[in-house]
Amino acid sequence: MDNLPPVSVIVPCYNEEKTISLLLDALRRQTYPANLLEVIIADGMSTDQTRTILLEYNQEHPELRLRIVDNPQRNIPTGLNQAIRASQGDVILRLDAHSIPAPSYIEFSIAGLLENKGENIGGVWQIEPGNDSWAARSIALAAGHPFGVGDALYRYATEPGYVDTVPFGCFRRETLEKIGLYDENLLTNEDYELNVRLRQSGGRVYLDPSIRSQYFSRSTYKQLASQYWRYGYWKYQMLRRYPGTLRWRQAVPPLFVAGMIGLVLLGPFWNLARWMFLGVSLLYLLLLLTGSIPYVVKGRDARLLVGIPIAIMVMHFSWGAGFLASLLRITR
Repeated sequence: MDNLPPVSVIVPCYNEEKTISLLLDALRRQTYPANLLEVIIADGMSTDQTRTILLEYNQEHPELRLRIVDNPQRNIPTGLNQAIRASQGDVILRLDAHSIPAPSYIEFSIAGLLENKGENIGGVWQIEPGNDSWAARSIALAAGHPFGVGDALYRYATEPGYVDTVPFGCFRRETLEKIGLYDENLLTNEDYELNVRLRQSGGRVYLDPSIRSQYFSRSTYKQLASQYWRYGYWKYQMLRRYPGTLRWRQAVPPLFVAGMIGLVLLGPFWNLARWMFLGVSLLYLLLLLTGSIPYVVKGRDARLLVGIPIAIMVMHFSWGAGFLASLLRITR
């Protein structure tokens, strides 16, 4: 294809010594012309070996055209904006330091833009365990389970189409100049918020399952709980500005958590509340177990019948609790 645009790959990172080389190796394997690529890493002043790895990699592989910018604020949207300002490409393609894009990732993303399929082009995550433990495997499977993530199609879709958001994203620079850069007041949900503004301006977000990347999920239930609590907390703050963007997958967890808390509080005074709590809990557990069985059979690991339901419960309750905590903090 002639007249291909120069592309700036932007990546925020902080203490990613375990995965940053995997990402850089994947970028060197891209089928898109290397002379049209540059890689801008916004490093949040990493305290591990991330910066050393980046500097050594740059010396060994100057063809990657790797540059590092400092992100002393250590938050993702600020790092992304610093990388965008330092970039020179006509197209901005955002990745994470713990992702591994397929060799055709950039090529297919640019093809979507050139074919005018949307103003933001993204693909599907192939979610991988953070380590080899059964808990990490359970978390990775739960993170791609429809019962765990609802209609977040970028986690499991097989058909292309227009969606509310995609992971990462690929934009023309002029699109970002039109709608503005990432909101630095949001510590998470920055991708979703940017896509809200894009859609409100008349733009389209296109999901193409042929654009694939591996994404490493959290390794422990504690890490998963912290991650989803943040998601819920910052989602409410984003929805204060864009209440019309609320999706059912975002409303169900806080309503469920609030309802269960309400039944527990009413239980000592109202016998029906105790029976309702028991009935809802049993139904919820039944759905979790039933939904996990196909994964257990496919993975041939009976421990997943325990691990996947635990992971989904952690996701639901942490997200809902974070959302409610944000609501109560702001309205107090």
